[in-house]
Amino acid sequence: MVHAFIMVKTAAGKSEGLLASIREIEPVVEAHIVAGNYDIIAEVDTEEVYEVLKAVSTDMQSLEGVTDTKTYIAMD
Repeated sequence: MVHAFIMVKTAAGKSEGLLASIREIEPVVEAHIVAGNYDIIAEVDTEEVYEVLKAVSTDMQSLEGVTDTKTYIAMD
């Protein structure tokens, strides 16, 4: 099992609208709007690391209003 956290930066005023779309992405188990350098944190559980890559590069980054992402894979 691969457990990862995806930090998402959004364009101004887009976080609330993007939150629902990010929560609908298949391996996302939780997503929250947060204060700080990023606007949304999504938690992902997958069988393979390549599924994390797909969720980020194909699904999240293609959403209009997503400007940057950073992925952290849990080591425990």
